[in-house]
Amino acid sequence: MDIKFESIEGKSFEYRVMMIVFAGFTVAGLLATWWVIQKGIWVTGMYSRAPWGLQIVMAVYYIGLSAGSLVISGLYGVFGKAEYKPFARIAVYIAMLFLIAGLLSIITDQGRMARIFIQPFVHFNLQSMFSINPILYIGHIFICLVYLWALFYEKKTLTKVVATLAFGWAFCVHTGTGAIFGFGARMLYESPLLPASFVAAAMASGTALMIIMIVMLFKLTNRIVDDELIIWLGRFLAICILVVLYFLLVENAYRAYVIELRHAAIFYLFGGYHSILFWVGLIIVGLVIPMAMLFNKRTGKTIRWIVLASSLVIFGVLCERYVIVLPGLMHPPELFPGMKITQSVFQEGIATYNISFLEVLQAVGVFGMIGFMFGWGLKFLKLLPTEARALR
Repeated sequence: MDIKFESIEGKSFEYRVMMIVFAGFTVAGLLATWWVIQKGIWVTGMYSRAPWGLQIVMAVYYIGLSAGSLVISGLYGVFGKAEYKPFARIAVYIAMLFLIAGLLSIITDQGRMARIFIQPFVHFNLQSMFSINPILYIGHIFICLVYLWALFYEKKTLTKVVATLAFGWAFCVHTGTGAIFGFGARMLYESPLLPASFVAAAMASGTALMIIMIVMLFKLTNRIVDDELIIWLGRFLAICILVVLYFLLVENAYRAYVIELRHAAIFYLFGGYHSILFWVGLIIVGLVIPMAMLFNKRTGKTIRWIVLASSLVIFGVLCERYVIVLPGLMHPPELFPGMKITQSVFQEGIATYNISFLEVLQAVGVFGMIGFMFGWGLKFLKLLPTEARALR
């Protein structure tokens, strides 16, 4: 299958405005991060009971988008579906950018920058997922670079080998991220299914992201893409949504069944604004409505409806990341099972946390930086094909 790839000219008014906006976002994020470093992490509103905030939510979200985006490239590189070769380069490039975004989000969350650059590699501990994951993340970026090089130079054997490695490594990356939460950290985190649930949500959000990006890029650059390719991806997305729903059902049934976790489960499902995000943002808007659209005979074969469903899935998975990270910190840990703490210097009971404006600026800055890198890649790298046709 002979496919020609091109870069865009990048001379239009719209392109220049986009790059200026992304650059502005980046500067705002850098200034906010500089202020946090100078004054201390407390200015964001985080404290000992809620040491993670919006940036960690976004880090987990971006890492999932990265892992899921590689699914589309894997259709060609691993499984040999030649009709999806036109999307392989852009999928790998986006996967690499979102993993960088995840790492940037973690870095901007640090009060002391030396910790993130030095300690994970100097004090390596195989029994700590916090120590293992930086190796997985950096290895993933390196593999994506090699994968992209193999695609650019049409190295078919190397492409298949590296694509298989990248596909498996992506699963390891998000499994490791899920293990940070699921392997005995807090009552609301603890679940052996959580790593697998993370992978399922990553596949759903990554596939949804690529559907939107493919349709948008091909339309804006006046390229032809056959509807059959997008419709098939929509069907795959619908199956991913079913898997996500299954894991969510089993996880929460487990918490409700185990007596020790029942109080935490009630707080998670019915305990505050995060519960609204769970039921409305994740379950209804992010999963049930898109699934109904994609399984419907009419809307499931209409590109606009598929793009809308994909957008809702991306929003729903963002809600899912939020309700995993923050409620687990807000719910009090059981430090002494069977005993009651009568006096403590720390706040007891349910903790409070509100997203601060500085955190929003940092998140905007990370998004702006990868957006600028994405625009640069479209202009200087041959990422987009002239057309994408279904095999008949």
